[in-house]
This record gives sequence, structure tokens and C-alpha cells, in this order.
Amino acid sequence: MRDPDAPRSARPRAAVTIRPAVAADLPRLVALIRSIENFTPTEVACALELVEASFGPPPGCDDYRVLVAEQPASEPLLGYACYGPTPMTRSTFDLSWIASSPAARGTGVGLRLHEALVAAVRAVGGRRLRVETSTQESYGPTLRFYERCGYREVGRIVDFYADGDDLLTLLCAVGS
Repeated sequence: MRDPDAPRSARPRAAVTIRPAVAADLPRLVALIRSIENFTPTEVACALELVEASFGPPPGCDDYRVLVAEQPASEPLLGYACYGPTPMTRSTFDLSWIASSPAARGTGVGLRLHEALVAAVRAVGGRRLRVETSTQESYGPTLRFYERCGYREVGRIVDFYADGDDLLTLLCAVGS
């Protein structure tokens, strides 16, 4: 029998499916986004707006794309990523959100999502991913995740979100 107190990374991993989201995923995406503890109510509203736009008619569905991680399909989602082409660029994509459920943290779901995202961007000729994030303390694990994925800081606006909370712009090369 598995030890329920074992670290998440030590637990056996079942097959995780990463695929493009479909409109039927919306209720599970809403539940997932609302479960992310460091998302503020404003961030939740923004994340949901982008997800909903990805299912709508153009231009929303062209601007935003969503990947989901699940195991199995009837269970809550393990994670999601929302991304799209950066306007007025030829090969840059914005990573708007990437998050895993609290229960899936430390299991590699975020890295698998990022790998699938990179593959999707490369498949359409993308060469780089850009992300903007906060420097608030609760985003420390997020920053470490981006560093592990190969992002580097390319810009900073001091006190952008609030006093002591800078906006970081990070960039990751994904293709040639």
C-alpha cells in the first residue's frame, strides 16, 4: 500500500494526457483556476476570460490557445496552459498562464505541460516564449519553474503591480 504521507514526487505516476482544450472542458477549467491559491480574484477573472475567448469565434480563438493535463478524463484537471501569438511579431508567443492543481504539484505535470506547449509553438514556426510575472513572494515557486524551463529575465518594471511587486518579463528560446 502506498504511503499517503510520502512526498508527491515519490508517488507513482499514472499516465497523464496533455491535449488541446475543448469547450466541454470549461467547467473543469473553472474549477482548476479557482483552486489555484495564489491567484487573486482579479487574476481568476482574467484567466477565465482568456480561456473562454479560446473557445469563441475569431479573433479570440486565434489569439488564445489552451492545453489541459488530465488523468483520467473523468477526474479534475491536473493543470492547464494558456498561450498565443504575440501581436505584431513573426515568431514570438506569449505564455499567459501555466498552472497545476494543488494536488498535482511536484509530479512533473507543469513540466509536461510546458514541453507540450513548446512543441505546439515550434509546430507553427514559433521561436520564443515570453511571459510576464510578479516578484511577490508567493510567486517564488513560479519563478523557479520558469528558470528550470530555460527562461531568463529580459526586463523588469519596478513597483509595477504594487509597491515592492515588480513585473518581470522572461524569455525562453524554443526554436531556431
